[in-house]
Parts: sequence; C-alpha cells; structure tokens
Amino acid sequence: MPSTTAARGTTEVTVYRSETYDGPTKEGPKLNEVELVETFRGDIEGQGKARVLQAQWPDGTIRYATLERVVGTLAGREGSFLLRVDGTVRNKQNDGAWFVIAGSGTGDLQRLRGDGGFQALHGKQGAWSLNYWFE
Repeated sequence: MPSTTAARGTTEVTVYRSETYDGPTKEGPKLNEVELVETFRGDIEGQGKARVLQAQWPDGTIRYATLERVVGTLAGREGSFLLRVDGTVRNKQNDGAWFVIAGSGTGDLQRLRGDGGFQALHGKQGAWSLNYWFE
C-alpha cells in the first residue's frame, strides 16, 4: 500500500430531507431516501451532496448506504471526488465508514484514493477522518 496522509475535520449538515418510500412491514424496517448536503471544514474545505438509502427499524435504529460527491479542496488541492459510505445510527449516534471511489477524482484530486470514517449526531454535525493517497 502507498504511503498515506491523515486528514481530519468536521462536517455540518445544512440540508437533511427524508422521505419514506416503502414499508414498514409487520416486523421489518421501513425504507427511506435522504437528500443530504453538508459543509466540510478542516483538511477538506468544501461541500458534499449525497443521497442516502436507509433501513429504519421501529426502535429507531438505522442502517444506511450513501453516495456523496465532495467538491472543494483537500490539503490545498482543488477538485471533487466520490465517497461510498456505510453506517449505523443508534440512539441518534451516527457512526460511518467511507472510502473514495477509484477513478472519481477530478482536477487536482485525480487519482485520489482513501478510507476513513466519522462520528456525528444524526442529521447534525460531526468529526471525520480520511487516510488518503494518490495512485
């Protein structure tokens, strides 16, 4: 594996719109689609726009998968990239893992790769990390 650089920062959700599109079934979760926009601060400065697919159980637990485009700068390099996110929300605590989708970088962020994660209050603000490299 190539040498990695650690990036850190915070996010703040500015748009969170959720709509149920199926269910729930008798014992199973309902399915939601969420439009999400967030501001990145720290080693990434910019904005992320995402679509989130959620399975939400009656006790409030959520499992989700997300695709997000981040536009801005990473350590002074300007461009955009896509994140693939998987996560869980329990008791309003959101824990997610993410990775940069290969080939998705543009501008100065071409060939960007990386993985990391975040912790946040559901639909609010949180702290993130990304260990990244360029191929």
